[in-house]
Amino acid sequence: MRLTYALWFTMAFLVAMWSVYVLNEVLDLGWRKHGVHPRSVQGLTGILTYPFLHGDWGHLWNNTMSFFTLNGFLFYFYRSIALRVWLWLFLLSGLMLWGLAVDGNHIGASGIIYGLAAFLFTSGVIRNNRLLLRVSLAVAFLYGGIVWWMLPIDDHVSWEGHLSGAVTGTLLALAFRRQGPKDPVYAFERESEDATLPEWWMAAHPNHPDTLAQRERDSHKQDAPMTTTSTPPPRFGHSSQS
Repeated sequence: MRLTYALWFTMAFLVAMWSVYVLNEVLDLGWRKHGVHPRSVQGLTGILTYPFLHGDWGHLWNNTMSFFTLNGFLFYFYRSIALRVWLWLFLLSGLMLWGLAVDGNHIGASGIIYGLAAFLFTSGVIRNNRLLLRVSLAVAFLYGGIVWWMLPIDDHVSWEGHLSGAVTGTLLALAFRRQGPKDPVYAFERESEDATLPEWWMAAHPNHPDTLAQRERDSHKQDAPMTTTSTPPPRFGHSSQS
């Protein structure tokens, strides 16, 4: 179910993105002009449309592959908060781009992609969660090089969109740091459901359901009456016979 949920939302967005591109190319609709135009009242509508617009096949394909991986990570590993994070990322990254950029017509899903990468990396680092830290390391390994495109090194690349997405993703990781998945308890840490959790683990996860259950079991043990069985004291010495 978790994998289906991640794939369903990711593919729905990609289908919409590709459909917009194909229709615009085949029917020559001129939709590319509806990107984000910075600090322009008419450009505000581009906040909702710019992620679906792309310059050419190469632009579309590169964004497709990156979005598929990063968005899949978000909806698989952060299932309980993924949709809220994504919607905030979609809106805030576009709004920040509208206010940050100087001029031009900004199009493409790169802002969302940078936001996803920043969220996954930052969230994995600041949370006390070993599984999410592995996700963070995977993102750094696969997409660490994209950080350079947040700098104005190419006039044809919207570095403002990349920077807006990265800043938004980082802020959302901080805002949602106490929500979402908890650190799992592995088999080598707990042999059975009734086994005692390590004290260091409970101290690091005071609100985890397993910690609360362990605390409750400990309280029951303390409240339980102690029962002892009395045995007659041993007798020492020799018996005498008359």
